[in-house]
Amino acid sequence: MAIKLIAIDLDGTLLTSGNTISPETKKTIQEAHNQGIKIVLASGRPLSGVLPFDEELGLEGENEYAAVFNGAVVQNLAGKVLMSHEMDYRDFNTMLRLQRLSHVNLHFETTECFWTLDRDISVQMQINAAYTNNEIKVRNRDEISKDFTFNKVGFTCAKDSDQISKLWASIPEWAFQSYDIVHSLDNCIELNAIGASKGNAIMDLAERLKIDQNQVMVFGDQGNDMSMFENPEFKKVAMGNAISDIKERADYITDDNDHNGIAKALKKFVL
Repeated sequence: MAIKLIAIDLDGTLLTSGNTISPETKKTIQEAHNQGIKIVLASGRPLSGVLPFDEELGLEGENEYAAVFNGAVVQNLAGKVLMSHEMDYRDFNTMLRLQRLSHVNLHFETTECFWTLDRDISVQMQINAAYTNNEIKVRNRDEISKDFTFNKVGFTCAKDSDQISKLWASIPEWAFQSYDIVHSLDNCIELNAIGASKGNAIMDLAERLKIDQNQVMVFGDQGNDMSMFENPEFKKVAMGNAISDIKERADYITDDNDHNGIAKALKKFVL
């Protein structure tokens, strides 16, 4: 069946190593969009970190969509929340317990900003905030209200540190059963409410738009894209720079993000 929705990860997939969209990839995606195909950016970032790239692709308004916070939230590009998975104050305390398993930074992401209790902030957390146009609010524990909710958690450390690897090896089994946890970068672990994933978000959005799952194509490269690659109905395209687990589940492996991998796959299968 013809592809009607294309879900595209940002970092390492749509974006080059220079954090830009290559002219060829931009042109090809716009051609697909002009043919009536829905283009949905699916990212670990909040909407504020996705919108500049949607705008560059010519996507805007209430009839275009993004899956953000690793699929914990689906919004239209006017900002309206269509679907949301939140964590609460009990989860907040659980995250603080997990943080004590190693020497890492911890931040909580909401649709408004990042929150952290850490006074010494890792460069990776600063990068995450800068790339997503987000303010980091540093607070004491007693300043966090009991009705605090958040969409995603990030554990980070310095690039030359082994503390994220130590944390990953120390996370207890009950946590993996209670949350969706992905090792998204060498120095970053991301955590969402159970059931909140890019794969579920895209599946639910397709259903809302009355698009069959076998009319969905997905592009990705890292652990937080895995849920999209576990859906047997999606047409799954791994970037050339993808981790091996993504490539093993892909229907096709295209070129890497610095060599127009998306454009080449779209020309082969869609345009």
